[in-house]
Amino acid sequence: MKVIVCGAGLVGTTIARQLAAEGNEVTVIDQSAEQAHKVAETYDLRSIVGHASHPDVLDRAGAADADMLIAVTYADEVNMIACEVGRAIFKVPTKIARIRAQSYLKPEWSDLFNGENISIDYIISPEIEVARAIHRRILTPGAFDMIPFAGDRLRLIGVRLEEECPVLNTPLRQLTELFPDLNINVCGIVRNDEMIVPEADDHMEAGDEIYFLAMTSHVQRAMRLFGHEEREARRIVLAGGGNIGLFLAREIEAQKSVKLKLIEANRARAESIAGQLQDTVVIQGDTLDMDILNEAKIARAEAIIALTNDDEVNILASLLAKRAGCQRAITLVNNPAYENLIGSLGIDVVVNPRSTTVSSILQHVRRGRIRGVYSLRDGAAEVVEAVAIQTSALVGKPLRELKLPVGIMIGAIVRGEDVEIARGDSEIEAGDRLILFARKDAVKKVEKLFAVRLEFF
Repeated sequence: MKVIVCGAGLVGTTIARQLAAEGNEVTVIDQSAEQAHKVAETYDLRSIVGHASHPDVLDRAGAADADMLIAVTYADEVNMIACEVGRAIFKVPTKIARIRAQSYLKPEWSDLFNGENISIDYIISPEIEVARAIHRRILTPGAFDMIPFAGDRLRLIGVRLEEECPVLNTPLRQLTELFPDLNINVCGIVRNDEMIVPEADDHMEAGDEIYFLAMTSHVQRAMRLFGHEEREARRIVLAGGGNIGLFLAREIEAQKSVKLKLIEANRARAESIAGQLQDTVVIQGDTLDMDILNEAKIARAEAIIALTNDDEVNILASLLAKRAGCQRAITLVNNPAYENLIGSLGIDVVVNPRSTTVSSILQHVRRGRIRGVYSLRDGAAEVVEAVAIQTSALVGKPLRELKLPVGIMIGAIVRGEDVEIARGDSEIEAGDRLILFARKDAVKKVEKLFAVRLEFF
């Protein structure tokens, strides 16, 4: 597949890197010669220096033969025009644009992005995606990640195992035998920064971060099994009233049972937010000021969510809140260099907008019968939702008889309204939706598994 990525920032670079590593022909456009050359040299792909919306630049990038254009520059208008030029002049089949300004996304302007006006096939709004990702984590206390499937009847949960976890050093096969009525599958284990797709005889250790699939009705019991009995937060302090903060506050207000306080430094913005929210107490002031945190009753809060535009402020505010007695900290961090450092400081959940945006884009990039894709840990693994077809060698055999490629696990099967956690005797039927966990070096093999004509095994 030939892909043009407009913008060599963090999101554009990550997307280009992942697609190039999977054998796609990727060209990156950026107006910074330094950034364009850096991406090309680091990831062995082609780069073009220039404005991504200019026809001559897109022509040099090979737009006439491109299968997809992904516009993720810092300017919404450049992204929109690049997609429109890609359609009008070069007939690029699929166009994806990142749009940040919420004004463009209001329901009353929904006709703006149809084929007759601005031609964008898929719009990605980082602010909305990040707010939803944070809200999912709030709904599963103790987890650092949560992704729903099958109308939220099934969930993928990420959780860290501590010394008090009662099932440490227990082979996964034995775990299933000990709790036969607990519908879960441990799909991934992160140990010493290495992603492992476990076998039945593998076990879990203290310090591991694991990903497991579970029926939603079994999640609470599974969390207790892994040593987590945290209660859902009912008193939350939200630091930062930007687009993410405002959207998240609205999501939290819909729960009704949560008492929310929002801190915003800018007075005009604080007043604007207060007029748009109904049940949230808005406090104008500096999040790093202990008097302001005390006014928000941080010592009684069950969670602080730090969402300002400054990584350092988010980290420090989270640490101050926890020292004051706040039970849990969810922290927005843009700089990937900080991610591996702050976990040891006591911050419970780190949210990376880049990873969230990349996941959203990848859902529209995968081919075959791929319905959904979620990137985990900066692309170390992906959770893929795909439809089994009649010609697939997956159909009609017990899972224990399938010779899946190394690094791939089938975690669950969705058949109509029924959801089944995959076991060795499970059989796949044509039309089933499968939830697979795939290590990054096996992702391309997943696409082949679900190609229309399958000659994989």
